[in-house]
Amino acid sequence: MSEICDWSLTATADAIATRKVSSVEVVEAALKRIATRQPILNCFVRIDPEQALAEARAADAAQAAKRPVGPLHGVPLSHKDMYYRAGVPVTCGSAIRRNFVPDYTATVLQRYDAAGAVAIGALNMSEFANGPTGHNVHFGPTHNPWNPDHITGGSSTGSGTAVAGRLVYGALGSDTGGSIRLPAGVCGVYGIKPTQGRVSRHGAMGLSFSLDNVGPLARTARDCARLLKVIAGADANDPTAADVPVDDYELALNEGVSGLRIAVATNHFWDGMDSEIGGILENTLGVYGKLGASATRVTAPHLDLMRGLGNIIISSEFCALHDDWMRNRHDEYAPLVRARMKQGFAFSAVDYLKAVQVRPKIVGDFIDQVFGEADVLFLPVLRFPVPKLSETDVQDSETMNEVLGGINHCTWPINYLGLPGLSVPAGFSRSGLPVGFQLVGRPFAEAMLFRVAAAYERETDWPTRTPSLPG
Repeated sequence: MSEICDWSLTATADAIATRKVSSVEVVEAALKRIATRQPILNCFVRIDPEQALAEARAADAAQAAKRPVGPLHGVPLSHKDMYYRAGVPVTCGSAIRRNFVPDYTATVLQRYDAAGAVAIGALNMSEFANGPTGHNVHFGPTHNPWNPDHITGGSSTGSGTAVAGRLVYGALGSDTGGSIRLPAGVCGVYGIKPTQGRVSRHGAMGLSFSLDNVGPLARTARDCARLLKVIAGADANDPTAADVPVDDYELALNEGVSGLRIAVATNHFWDGMDSEIGGILENTLGVYGKLGASATRVTAPHLDLMRGLGNIIISSEFCALHDDWMRNRHDEYAPLVRARMKQGFAFSAVDYLKAVQVRPKIVGDFIDQVFGEADVLFLPVLRFPVPKLSETDVQDSETMNEVLGGINHCTWPINYLGLPGLSVPAGFSRSGLPVGFQLVGRPFAEAMLFRVAAAYERETDWPTRTPSLPG
């Protein structure tokens, strides 16, 4: 039954709903796959087989009793280990919180529970979501399922690997500078950073409250759309969750892209582009052209300012959250996290307030100039082939900022802008590692991003390819 693990999330949900397969069969297959591949990938920090099977039996019993079923009924998911569930330890990828047990449950987990999903464990992550590679000194690095010597992208390391490695059907990540889109792009799956405020952050570990986003990773555009639909919307427990109607993201997936306008930023994002990766991305634009979309090259404004401004905000807010621990539990942080926080403590309140105050003007200019005559913005995820873990294990060395900054070069501006960004698989480099691109839209235009992604997906076989791993 291991082939069940290679089905898409929506196909699995449909199979359970029509009783072609039971939730217990699906969960048992997933647990068998996890037992075989976890020693290679190290994407889980906790596996809950007994709880998962109990939830699966309850899902099957509910269906047998003809009770209503949700859009994720009986499907096993797992999430980055930073989402609180009452009575269950959550480590946040750290030594400091290794034994932390919350007394309440995150809104997003409550919504997945209500939709019928089965929780199967918790996924590895960069310490306190701080790091774009996949390294973690406390729980060990997570490995790329296409080649375990290479990075997964971070900080949602386990989420990217578990979904791409076909251990679970979908996973939550978090994105403050690219931490959903990077693992998705590097591991060859879909991952969406929604519009700032589209999804509640209640019960999610914070990194930077001005830039944090909650979103899913999945194997197909439809899978990702369904996972986002379930969790999107206002939340009385989170005043930053926007009270804006939530679209049916699956509704427009088959509409195509004929007549749509795609903007391609010529500055910053393509600087230093590897020729092979650039060629793959140009081929992707060619596919869109054949489907009837038009591409326009644009110069995106203020990118020379955004890196510094975004760094001030994320570093200042991260340091504010960790001030007490940094003073009293300094040695329990990894060298990389300590080094990055020390840089943040150097910023003044004046620096921070200026970075916050100028943000609306920059966002307004960006939207006007990029989306004035375009429906979506097309960007790379990574400008070079996926590097090895050994090449990016910089810790607190002199090359730390250069290496890490190179990895999130194309993703961090979208967080400062607060815009939705979707990472889409674009194939593979000669090394056999995935290549991805980003689709970015106007605020709350997630439905458009899924529509454009689905059109490209129908022209490729990328989501059907699976890594060569045991089990």
